[in-house]
Amino acid sequence: QVRLVESGGGLVQAGGSLRLSCAASGGTFSYTMGWFRQAPGKEREFVAGISWSGGNTHYAESVKGRSAIFRDNAKNTVYLQMNSLIPEDTAVYYCGARIYNIVAVTPNAYDYWGQGTQVTVSS
Repeated sequence: QVRLVESGGGLVQAGGSLRLSCAASGGTFSYTMGWFRQAPGKEREFVAGISWSGGNTHYAESVKGRSAIFRDNAKNTVYLQMNSLIPEDTAVYYCGARIYNIVAVTPNAYDYWGQGTQVTVSS
């Protein structure tokens, strides 16, 4: 059983940056990892994903060019660097782990989830 713990969220002004972290424990880190977000009243949506080796990444159009996902397998941690934040980025951000080594954009493709970290971008 893999346990995922997100951190790094907070309140930031528009145009600012945040780096989110997701630390995994309780198993191997041989998972495809994804970042999703969920705003109040909306469905959970894909933000970015990365394969086990880190060689394959995929981004939602809404964050492409402003965000970077990367991982440190020695630390069992995946990161999401977000720059040029806008108020529409406000949401709870979740990381998910997927057994299959293919990045997926739908939440139900992921097997494990963290508890989420709140990101609030003020205008």
